[in-house]
Amino acid sequence: MLSSPTLGVPTLTIEHTVSAAELKVRVGRGRSSSVVKVETVGEDSQEEGLDQSMYGNMNAEWVNRKGAWLIHPVLIVAGKIVVDTIPGMTQELSWTLVNLFYLGFSYLMFHWVTGIPFQSDLHGGAYDDLTLWEQIDEGAHYTPAKKWLFSVPVVLFLASTHYTHYNPLVFAVNLSALLFVLIPKLPQLHRQRVRFMVDDEASGVSTPITPGFPRSGSSTPTMFDDNLPPIKITEAQFD
Repeated sequence: MLSSPTLGVPTLTIEHTVSAAELKVRVGRGRSSSVVKVETVGEDSQEEGLDQSMYGNMNAEWVNRKGAWLIHPVLIVAGKIVVDTIPGMTQELSWTLVNLFYLGFSYLMFHWVTGIPFQSDLHGGAYDDLTLWEQIDEGAHYTPAKKWLFSVPVVLFLASTHYTHYNPLVFAVNLSALLFVLIPKLPQLHRQRVRFMVDDEASGVSTPITPGFPRSGSSTPTMFDDNLPPIKITEAQFD
């Protein structure tokens, strides 16, 4: 009588680990600060152009009206007369103060204040981020009004340099103030803003990192152990 065959099958050992094999997600990168950052304001799109052309911009149209060009030399002469009335004032200091006051007022008016002070809702906020210089002539460059506003600070700087007898220290101060006012007028800086010490925004997209899956080892099926009894398969099991 034939004996029942015995077949040895390797034993599979599987362990269920309840460790925290979780997918860790890092919500955005930390913020980093930039020393100098140049940003572009305004969309400069067709929709924004339509909002700007809906109604006339009274905030910028006055620069092309009669008397608008004449007001600049009148203010300079009036300021010079007022400064000269201060006791002990010298001509060198007087011309320097007039130059600095005019340049400071010009920068504040044309390059610092943004938006329009009245009827801003008529343009759908199209001018909210634009300075007065960027609003003049709908942002066109090298127009007669902008050429005049560019030349007045230069002429005043030359006059103050002449009447201060080309003093090196005063010349450096006046030249620095002039460049501070003329550089924002350049077409290359149209709609550009220079920010200092700005925090960069953190990334809003979640970045997944390597999940903490358990190491292969005890949880991996091992080879069969010789000490365990073999599994017997008989013919009767197939009847």
